[in-house]
Parts: sequence; C-alpha cells; structure tokens
Amino acid sequence: MSYSKYRSSKQGRVMSKAIQVTTATFEEQVLLAEQPVIVDFYADWCGPCKMLSPVLEQLATEHTEVKITKVNVDEEPALAERYRVRGIPYVAVFRDGKLASQVVGYKPKAALEAGLGLNGAP
Repeated sequence: MSYSKYRSSKQGRVMSKAIQVTTATFEEQVLLAEQPVIVDFYADWCGPCKMLSPVLEQLATEHTEVKITKVNVDEEPALAERYRVRGIPYVAVFRDGKLASQVVGYKPKAALEAGLGLNGAP
C-alpha cells in the first residue's frame, strides 16, 4: 500500500518515495519482493529517525533498484519484536525474503550505504 506523504522542508514540500507497511502487508511488500527492500523501523517521536528520512529519500533516488519501506514501531510492535528491533532508527535490507544486513542508529549516507551493502553503482 503506497502513500504520498508530504513533509515540510526549507525547499518546499517533498513527496516521500517510501511505502508504509504493516503486519498485514509486510510479507507482500518485503518478503516476497523481487528486488532488495530497505525497511526503516521508526517512530514519529524519534529525532534521529526524522534526521534519517531525507537520507533514505536520497538513497531511494540514487538506488532505484531498491524498494524503500517504513514500519512505525509504535503501530506495529509485533514486526519490531519479530526482527528484534531494540533501538531506532533500525534500518534493514531484505534480499530474497531474508534479512541480509542492518544498521542501528542515525548514520550519514555513505556509512548507511556501506552498512547496508549498497556500495555498488546506483
């Protein structure tokens, strides 16, 4: 289930490329996806999560081969528990339905790409 979420910025309004997923849509959107999927486990109240959003948007633009999804841990605690999310932001990459890599905490773009194995050509 895709959504068009707009957030305010100094440059104006920017449309999010991320897909909000829930427990009901996680299997279809993430585990059964043919391409690699980045899952951003976040909460609305989390400052570092808000800082990470534009970095993920940039990754979505530069790495079009990767799907970007978001899971609100307050609304989907079962997913957070299933993937042992202990701190947020928690960003995971799923490949072929399996957890391939993860990064905990805010990271700049280059560190996030390296940690998630996205160093290859965009």
